[in-house]
Formats: sequence, C-alpha cells, structure tokens
Amino acid sequence: MSTNLGKFVWFDQMSNDLSGSEAFYRAVIGWDIAPNTMNAQTYSTLSAGGIPVGGLMPIPDDAKATGVKPAWMGYIGVNDVDAYADKVTAAGGTIHRPPTDIPNVGRFAVATDPQGVGFILFKGNTDAAPATDPTKPGNFCWRELHTSDASAAFDFYEKLFGWGRGQEMDMDAEGLYRVFTFDGAMAGGIMNKMAHEPTSYWVYYIAVEAADTAAARVLAAGGKVLAGPLQVPGGQWMVFSSDPQGATFGMLAPKR
Repeated sequence: MSTNLGKFVWFDQMSNDLSGSEAFYRAVIGWDIAPNTMNAQTYSTLSAGGIPVGGLMPIPDDAKATGVKPAWMGYIGVNDVDAYADKVTAAGGTIHRPPTDIPNVGRFAVATDPQGVGFILFKGNTDAAPATDPTKPGNFCWRELHTSDASAAFDFYEKLFGWGRGQEMDMDAEGLYRVFTFDGAMAGGIMNKMAHEPTSYWVYYIAVEAADTAAARVLAAGGKVLAGPLQVPGGQWMVFSSDPQGATFGMLAPKR
C-alpha cells in the first residue's frame, strides 16, 4: 500500500494568466519555476531548495466553461484512483472528471466533497513523493478547510482517507476548529467558514521566513492581504492572502 495514502502530496494553482502567476509567486514565495518536460501539457513546476512542491497550470477549458475560477487545488494520494472515485460518490461527494491518465506522471480524478469543495485524487506512477520539509520556506506546511458543515466534512475525510483527530479549539461563532493528523502528526484543520465567506474552500499554507516581509511582498506584487499577520496557537505568524487573480493562499512564519 502506498505510504502516501490519504495525504496531500501535491498542489496546483489553476490560472487564467500563467505568466502572471509565475511572476507573482516567484516574487512572493521565491519559488524556482521551470516548464513541464514530462509531457505536452502546458504546466510550470514550482520548486523550493531544489525540491518540487507544486505547479501552475491554465484552467482547463471544460472547467472554465462551468465557471471555475483561479484557485489552488490539493492532490490527495490514493492507491487506486478508480476505486476511490467510487468511494467518493458512495460517501456523498461528486466526481467532476473521471479517472484519467497523465502521461509519464500518474492517474487522477477531480472530486468535490459533500459541501462542494474541490480536491484531486492522485496516484503517481511510483510511490515516491518529493522529499518536502514543511519547516523550510517555500514548502506547503498546513491545510485548512473552510466549510459550511465542519462536522460532516471531517467525517467524510476521516472515513475516506483515515485522517486522525487531533485537538479541538473553540472559535466562538465559527464553532470548533478541528485539527486532523497524518500518522499522528498535525497536518491541518477543518472549521466552519466565516460569515463573510461566500463559499466553502480549502486554503493551503506555505512556509515563509517572516510574516511582515511576506505580506509586504504580496502587496508589492499586486495581491491582497486578507488577514494578518496574526499569531496563531503554537506561536507561528499567519498571513491570509489572495493573488492578483483572486486565488487564496496562506503563509506561516516562525516570526513576525
């Protein structure tokens, strides 16, 4: 069985302006960006410290036709994409793109959970995943689901992927912030979306060296700082942002 089962293994920003996305994230995060050489797909690979961590891609035409906007998408590792696509629908989710091969890369399917939040089922051609380090700048370090029903969403992902239950924190009007774990280690959180948030969605956080300077880079590159810098439980500093196309992302730093 794959050691990546149930874990987020990759992240893509679906873009309306690939060159604009490259310029923004190179300036804000400092990623090295290289064109795809694995197949004919238009795609840019993001690397931190020489390790691939994610990518940038144009929004597919069929997705754009349904109104899909620029956003970050997370890939969850499975050992059989076809079988897990069936499990998603059986658990109340929806498959929007059936299992499909990516030449020289692997197999994937595009899904949404019962609250309508997108994610990707993925199995690579090998079980090896990039040796990322969530403590180092440029690596994805936290995943956070803002949803219309946090309790139901946690049940869905827990039963489907075997996520563990970590600590719970009271967030007043938003209810409980529920931490989920991979192999006993804290990996992310699930919470009811805030009143001003129109839809449910995943937010993926990227490690940076300092929150204030990262926030300044977002603004200088044409993005928006939606919240923060704010200190969060555990002592880290959070910045919640959007890029010039409106795709939201977070940043976490050990210092302000």
